[in-house]
Amino acid sequence: MIFVPARTKIILDDAIVHSAALAAQGLFPGGGADGSMLIFPDVEPNFGANNGISDSVELLNTNIVPKHPDISAGDIIQFGTAIAVSLCPGGPKLEFFAGRPNATLPGPPGLIPEPQDSVDQILTRFDDAAGFTSDEVVALLASHSIARADHVDESLKGAPFDTTPFTFDTQFFLETLLKGTGFPGTGNNVGEVESPLPLTVGDEAGEIRLQSDFALARDPRTACTWQGFINQQQKMADAFGRAMAKLAVVGVDKSTLVDCSEAIPWPKAAAWPPATYVSFYYSAAYISLKPVLDTRRRRASQMLSKLVLTPSQVSPATKEVSRVFPNDNETSNMFAPSH
Repeated sequence: MIFVPARTKIILDDAIVHSAALAAQGLFPGGGADGSMLIFPDVEPNFGANNGISDSVELLNTNIVPKHPDISAGDIIQFGTAIAVSLCPGGPKLEFFAGRPNATLPGPPGLIPEPQDSVDQILTRFDDAAGFTSDEVVALLASHSIARADHVDESLKGAPFDTTPFTFDTQFFLETLLKGTGFPGTGNNVGEVESPLPLTVGDEAGEIRLQSDFALARDPRTACTWQGFINQQQKMADAFGRAMAKLAVVGVDKSTLVDCSEAIPWPKAAAWPPATYVSFYYSAAYISLKPVLDTRRRRASQMLSKLVLTPSQVSPATKEVSRVFPNDNETSNMFAPSH
């Protein structure tokens, strides 16, 4: 359903197909990070939750897998993801362990989270897969910082989740807290809610927002971690790296693998500074509001008016605004919590 330049969608949908609950019932639990997505291209890519993944599967099965018969499908997915993340400025250097055996069975259906799922369903699914905590689920969603959606709204191609979709930064976590104002395409699609920056110009799709991202950003079990990543680039990148390392060995005995992480290059530094309530004005406004917002203060005022903050957020947000606009009481007051 989601195109991620760093191919983190295919690693998630391959590895998450593992269930302790099914194993406890004596049923095949899925192989986890075993490459079954590539081994059985007529099965798993056809699951509803995998809508849109067939392009990546076909690309790998046509151009990569046949040229490397001695490398397992699971290793190809993991290596490709680690390399691709390294191409995104600001991303972490991911681990890569090689030696996974090829899948012998396709994974069972119904194990891949979807954007219309509730927070309860998402957290339960990740816990069942490999004991992922709520903090780790939020960390994995840092992948949406470099993501675009092709099939949430079929009228759009490559709708981004934030205003810096080619940079691995914390902008996604900030913008998900903004008040929705509209839809970039048709609206009323399953798993989609209003976006704060929906303006679509020509072939450039406006920002799209998933229902699940909106809910996770505000749920008491995940909101603190979500907010804690804003303006904390290294913290977010490190947490994402650890969560991805855990995802990479779901259903696999890591002790049988060989550490080949030296083959993964270090990513470049983020092209933009870590997201702040101030740096957001420049990135988001420049992309979709620049024709209207012709001064720094007006740009700030427009963006600040969209923020939906809880009382616990008011103090740090107000301090940040006061630092930049020390004599601007009107702008600072825009941080009042919504009721």
